[in-house]
Amino acid sequence: MPRTATVVRHTKETDITATWDLDAQGGGGIASGIGFFDHMLEALAKHSGTAITLSCKGDLHIDGHHTVEDCGIVLGQCLRQALGDRAGIERFGHIACPLDEALVEAVIDISGRGWLTYELAPPAASIGGLASELVPEFFGALADQACITVHLHQRAGRNSHHIVEAGFKAFARALRQAVRVTGSGVPSTKGMLA
Repeated sequence: MPRTATVVRHTKETDITATWDLDAQGGGGIASGIGFFDHMLEALAKHSGTAITLSCKGDLHIDGHHTVEDCGIVLGQCLRQALGDRAGIERFGHIACPLDEALVEAVIDISGRGWLTYELAPPAASIGGLASELVPEFFGALADQACITVHLHQRAGRNSHHIVEAGFKAFARALRQAVRVTGSGVPSTKGMLA
């Protein structure tokens, strides 16, 4: 079965269409209206070995909160749908990614339960138009909607750009491990992931 999903979300705050293909590489482009956020989503696609296409028109005249959180919601729904019954997946992923002086560790469990532990502390309030406080909003929404457990821990770092980018890359690489098909059954003693 193809492991791909497309989700459309239309509210008074955002209009988003996204597709996530877990078994393809390279997408049709990412356009959220926030340059640095686009860069992070492109890194997520590249380093997870997947293809993400996303178009978002959000109420950026207010701020970036609805855009970033809603993109997390939509991508989380895409990921959950694309994984299907999760049969055969590795389930767990764990990696530490450096970016110059920054080092971020990511651990993922495709558990069927949404949870985020977020311990990144970029010192700048904003990076390229993306408010730093919105990064955990994105990951929290994605983890919740995808029903996955995510731990992100900063081990080192001074530069805000490096810290956040290392976080996205670490998440992507851990996700790459976790979604890999390595068997045939559901990887749980319960017989289901929920």
